[in-house]
Amino acid sequence: MPLALSEVIAQLRAELAEAMRAGENEQLRFELGPVEVELTVGVDKEAKPGAKAKFWVLELGTETRFASASTQRIKLTLDPRHAAQPGRRPTISGDEAPDER
Repeated sequence: MPLALSEVIAQLRAELAEAMRAGENEQLRFELGPVEVELTVGVDKEAKPGAKAKFWVLELGTETRFASASTQRIKLTLDPRHAAQPGRRPTISGDEAPDER
């Protein structure tokens, strides 16, 4: 089942927040720089007045549900900031996760 673009960004935010919490008491910390996310999205628009386009993140092997929707590749560059310190980039660290790059 495809995810809404907003859900993907919310999950990314949660993962980065968890990495920040995990690294709070670590000796070695990393400043979080721009985060680049490249996604293939389906763009779907209803034919009723006032309808807005919706962006759905697609996975390889997605069903034919989006056969009539156009697909686009988008690249987002996010520059995360902590609400309490918007002038500074947050720091992260923690144990390496399996298959992490």
